[in-house]
Amino acid sequence: MTRLAANLSMLFTDAPFLDRFDRAGAAGFEAVEFLFPYDHTIAEVKARLDRNGLQLTLINAFAGDWAGGERGFAARPSKTSEFDASIAQAIDYATGLGCPRIHVMSGITKDEPDMAACETVWIDNMRKAADLAANAGLDISIEPLNSRDMPGYFISKQDPTLELIGRLDRRNVFLQFDVYHAQIMDGDIIRRIERLKGAYGHVQIAGVPDRHEPDEGELNYAAIFEAFDRAGFDGFLGCEYNPRGRTEDGLAWAAPYLPKTAG
Repeated sequence: MTRLAANLSMLFTDAPFLDRFDRAGAAGFEAVEFLFPYDHTIAEVKARLDRNGLQLTLINAFAGDWAGGERGFAARPSKTSEFDASIAQAIDYATGLGCPRIHVMSGITKDEPDMAACETVWIDNMRKAADLAANAGLDISIEPLNSRDMPGYFISKQDPTLELIGRLDRRNVFLQFDVYHAQIMDGDIIRRIERLKGAYGHVQIAGVPDRHEPDEGELNYAAIFEAFDRAGFDGFLGCEYNPRGRTEDGLAWAAPYLPKTAG
């Protein structure tokens, strides 16, 4: 059964962050995800989740100076102290907010002088993060990002990312399957959903190529939703797209999958 989560870092952005929870609840969502909650206290965020009856499905660990182009630390040899601090903070927030998983970003490595060193530090950092998360009962998500939108990011394709995850040898680390990124870099989405079942712990969606609502572009999302159902994926699908206009005005496609509105 298709279940949707609103990504509050990309939807309802005409409102302040905390007010987006109310908008998501009013629109019919039962779950939300977002990148970085760290400008607000755990208590402030939890209050908005609770008053709207929302589950939290995903947060990101702090990823550095976002406006300045940083996209995480895991594969950056000079950033281990920042990495350690970001994981500790994310675990505190995820635990306090009842969130089951943390997306840990790998970083932009195109200017690093030694890619072998990047891979080595990524393995070491991710094992450390996985062990700390496991102690708190949490999972870690790892997401390849397409090289068109995120040039120089450490991981961009599904299969090499899965190979790296396998090398970690940690049961609480999963692929974050973003259909938008996967279509741009890998394609063959339906077959890939079937072949990789069990490997992905979280899924995100958007229209391709423009990253708007999934009712436009080159993908048939009704068929994709059915493929995830056949593969036995029972998690929420994160709606991580840039609305064409006001978020609510573009949600007709989602209405059949939002229990608060579908009935």
